[in-house]
Amino acid sequence: MENKRPAIASPTRTRAIMTAYGLNFKKSLGQNFLTNEELLKQMVAVADISANDDVIEIGPGIGALTEQLASKAHQVVALEVDQRLLPVLAETLADYANVKVIEQDVLQADLPALIAANFTGQQQLKVVANLPYYITSPIIKFLLQQPIPLKTMVVMMQKEVAERLSAVPRTKSYGALSVLVQYQCQAKLAITVPKSFFVPQPKVDSAIVKLVKREKIAVPVNSWSLFVKVVQGCFAHRRKNLGNNLLSIIGKKKVTKEQVAAFLNGMQLSDRMRAEELTVEQFVELTNKLQKSAIL
Repeated sequence: MENKRPAIASPTRTRAIMTAYGLNFKKSLGQNFLTNEELLKQMVAVADISANDDVIEIGPGIGALTEQLASKAHQVVALEVDQRLLPVLAETLADYANVKVIEQDVLQADLPALIAANFTGQQQLKVVANLPYYITSPIIKFLLQQPIPLKTMVVMMQKEVAERLSAVPRTKSYGALSVLVQYQCQAKLAITVPKSFFVPQPKVDSAIVKLVKREKIAVPVNSWSLFVKVVQGCFAHRRKNLGNNLLSIIGKKKVTKEQVAAFLNGMQLSDRMRAEELTVEQFVELTNKLQKSAIL
């Protein structure tokens, strides 16, 4: 049923909800509520939400984005960790029978079980969320590691982090998160969001990023855990060259600097290169060859 009241995201209704429930914002949970209905509609459009989609939302707040998702999606499951917001969401989303709010920290969730319990599996699975700044990277990494049929993620985050997700090699923003995300997804920064669109207003601008899972990875890594270790280790000290960072990962007791240099030269890489010069594919090759080598 269509909601006849002003959108939850409208400034007047947001203020009314906050006043009615005596809500304040928890900095510890990174709470900033978006008060721009048009932008939320654009976010739903970027995710291409339709009746063919089941959606997981993380941190629904007072339901502003949830409302827009519910008007388009088959089913929405919203995970909210703040108990104070549960009665608020029960009221603001009462008109939408296709929404279920669960008190749950996404990083502690058994997502395969949650999906099996709440979705039929006949629709495409997408994640759409306005992520708290302080925990954006852990959530993204967690979602990418889950054995779930996730097709698309459209997430709002701090603009600086969004730029890292979609960055290309040899740029300042390109780092470990860029590599780990782009290995599994095509990443695109879709919309820049001014800080003035939020209550309370954060100190930085935000951005909406669209991540589309790759249907097939040309050269897969043999060990995801080793891939993460290698990528994060190579970027751990950006001013150090690739050889020194790799030496730190493997351990000086196991290998010499000369052996590391020879190993990299065998891949047509220089030990004097910086991590940001390597492509995602080169990191995959590096990981797989390290796993098979005698220097580990």
